[in-house]
Amino acid sequence: MNYIRRFIKGNMHFLYLLLFVPLILVFCFCEKFITPKYIIHSKYDDYIPFIKFFIVPYMFWFVYMAIGFVYFGLKSRKDFIKLFKFIFFGMSVSYVIFILFPNWQNMRPILKDKDVFSVVVGFIYSVDSSTNVFPSIHVINSIGVNIAICESSLFIERKSIKILSSLVMILICASTVFIKQHSLIDVIGGIVLSAVLYVCIYYIPERHKAKYNGEVKLS
Repeated sequence: MNYIRRFIKGNMHFLYLLLFVPLILVFCFCEKFITPKYIIHSKYDDYIPFIKFFIVPYMFWFVYMAIGFVYFGLKSRKDFIKLFKFIFFGMSVSYVIFILFPNWQNMRPILKDKDVFSVVVGFIYSVDSSTNVFPSIHVINSIGVNIAICESSLFIERKSIKILSSLVMILICASTVFIKQHSLIDVIGGIVLSAVLYVCIYYIPERHKAKYNGEVKLS
């Protein structure tokens, strides 16, 4: 019993995840009450084939997210908080864009095959509308997890883990366009927003910390 109390007390930061509840409600509001006006499409999207097998990395996104939060939540509160900030603010900014710039896409193909990959893609199409696509939440969140892994002191000498995580991230991002859930524009938007989040959450704080510790000499 004492172990359980200590475990709960030492992992109270998991409660931050409850802040995703109001974000989910905002997303539901956008889906139900915001009428999409702007079609997101690039001429380069027309050259990208529909590849149903990419539904595998697309669905693995859920596992990837869970692994990131659970692992850092148990191993490193500092890394967990940074990851939380990245995902939370990334989603928050995205939802503001959804409201101010209501968007959608119309690239989804008609699915005729009945194999498991096509069925799962069809299921995703049925539960996830083609609205609110720019920027891509899938892209932002997968980049966030990968950055958390690559920036964590827990993986300084575990290069193979960083490489594997980066490959998973790339496959997830690629899957969004290959199963026609997103346009290349959505992916680029997600990458740009992720770059801003990285600078604000990782680079600038570490820069200030280095200056404070005397590691960076002021000219």
